[in-house]
Amino acid sequence: MIVPMKKVSLIIMGDKKTETLKKLRSLGIVHIEESDGTDKKIDDIKEKINLLERALYGISEKKIKKAGDRALDCTQTLVAAREIVALEEEKKQCVADRLSLTAELDRLKDWGEIDPADFAQLAEKGLLLSLYEMPKEEYEALSDDVKTLALQKTKTSVRFLLIQKDGEDTDETAAIRRYSLAMPALSTDEIKQKTEDLQQRIGEIDETVFSFADCETSIKNAIKICEKEMEFEQHAAGMANERLSADGKNEVSVSYFTGFVEEENLPRLQQTARENAWGLLSEDPTEEDNVPTKLKNNKFVSLIYPLTDFLGTVPGYFEYDISGWFLGFILIFFGIIFGDGGYGLFICAVTGILMAKTAAAKKKIPPAFLLIGLFGLSTILWGTVTCTWFGLSAEQIPVWLQKLSIPVISNVHADRIWYPFWTNGEAGLTTAQNLQIFCFSLALVQLTVAHIKVAARNRKSIKILGDIGSVMQLFGIFYVVLSFVVNGEVFPFGLVIGGIPVGTLALVLVIAGFVMSFVFANYEGNLGKSILASLKNIVSVLLGVVNVFSDIVSYIRLWAVGLAGAAISATVNELAGPLLGNFLFMIFAIILLVFGHGLNMILNVLSVIVHGIRLNTLEFSSHLDMSWSGHKFKPFEE
Repeated sequence: MIVPMKKVSLIIMGDKKTETLKKLRSLGIVHIEESDGTDKKIDDIKEKINLLERALYGISEKKIKKAGDRALDCTQTLVAAREIVALEEEKKQCVADRLSLTAELDRLKDWGEIDPADFAQLAEKGLLLSLYEMPKEEYEALSDDVKTLALQKTKTSVRFLLIQKDGEDTDETAAIRRYSLAMPALSTDEIKQKTEDLQQRIGEIDETVFSFADCETSIKNAIKICEKEMEFEQHAAGMANERLSADGKNEVSVSYFTGFVEEENLPRLQQTARENAWGLLSEDPTEEDNVPTKLKNNKFVSLIYPLTDFLGTVPGYFEYDISGWFLGFILIFFGIIFGDGGYGLFICAVTGILMAKTAAAKKKIPPAFLLIGLFGLSTILWGTVTCTWFGLSAEQIPVWLQKLSIPVISNVHADRIWYPFWTNGEAGLTTAQNLQIFCFSLALVQLTVAHIKVAARNRKSIKILGDIGSVMQLFGIFYVVLSFVVNGEVFPFGLVIGGIPVGTLALVLVIAGFVMSFVFANYEGNLGKSILASLKNIVSVLLGVVNVFSDIVSYIRLWAVGLAGAAISATVNELAGPLLGNFLFMIFAIILLVFGHGLNMILNVLSVIVHGIRLNTLEFSSHLDMSWSGHKFKPFEE
């Protein structure tokens, strides 16, 4: 459930900010609204955090951990961080200089050894020498007045020395100046030596930075301390200030801020306010307030939290807590998408080993391990009922496992046609179509749950009739999907079972449900305004019926993705199978099996994220009118 909150406003004396915040932090129950407060202290703390994070990155970039941790206080940690950052900055400059010198060597490599000092000495004696490289045709077209010394000739170009006396220049030499080689600042020998020196210095810097690797924990702790300090200062700087006066002369400075507290903890805050003479106002939050969300569920349902935390999905305070439904359906979706009981056994085995190691170390088993274990069990269950194990064909699976499967969806009967009693053996369903029906039935159940939850919230208003209309549409369109997508001969619109015209009833449910939703969905105390609101959005209302159809059909992705995974497993087995009979190729076959099935499992994980989670956070949530617009309740605490 979503824990009920109270909005609180706290009024204190202006000179009591620091003292009050320290007491609130010690109390640890108030979520203070974020503010844009800033001052020099906050800027200084931000600089410290930036420095520490850069130092931490410099250490972690080395990819090597030193044994043990060096315990440093905050001052020592900042000193170490400054040294690390300074070294990293020096390294960046060294790398840049080395690249520049390497580029210079590449530019000069075709000219051999060059020393600009030699050219400078000749220039002092009045003889100017410069290096040129130009197209062969242009070189040969130079007049005899241009004195050159060819150094190297190719089919297309010529490298040469241009010889001039001091002050001697002609229009022709000026015209070819664009082909001159810019003289380096250093000789090639000096460039090579400097490059080696820089490379050596880079190595020395890396060694020095590596020597700080055992400071990683101290740096991380310092960052946390600075973040807490910044949070404190931001709350202090962000408090609104007012100057009040009872007699118009003697002014008193007061500060105030707003926040949120769990309803059950309000008495504790009130008691603390009385003890410290704070002004406290508490009220129920409204939809205009930016209320934080705190979820509270039993231990089993709470297993879904590692996944929702990873996704960053938090329901708004006035939305729904669907944690239990999310967990239940994602377990089903995971099992269908992975689809193979063998994969489930592997997941459970790996999870079991991790849990055993954690227990042996006398540590608490992370909820994520338990959740992954449940995913494995779900996959085993689905593999059992469909007789899918390690991508093997049904004939290769033991008979006792075949008997555990459910015939209508089992691979053991993949080629069999199932004839519902109302078809009199004239039309039937394949195993694949039965699986499609199962997926669409999941859609019907999950989306119906969504509308029932909305209806329960509107139970005191006739707006609930609109929600009932939505449920009627769901059931009617479910039959339409069975007819259009699965098999129109088995599910015709003229179908009559036990005197009940099922097909006609489905169409009646769609039409009647649409009318009820059209009339009552926007009801806010006035029926006429509700109808008018629907008329204004008539295009969206009509598209809503199409969206229900597409949402139900969207669940076929579970079957399709599971089928693709099974096909990959079977293909891997077919490729590796012939090799297993040959001892020379057995190792290659094992590698192929491990790689192929491992890759398939990775693809299945991605499929769960893309498809399985989507059905919960998009299709299911859209029928709940959820936007996942919430943010977590984070009390100001030590």
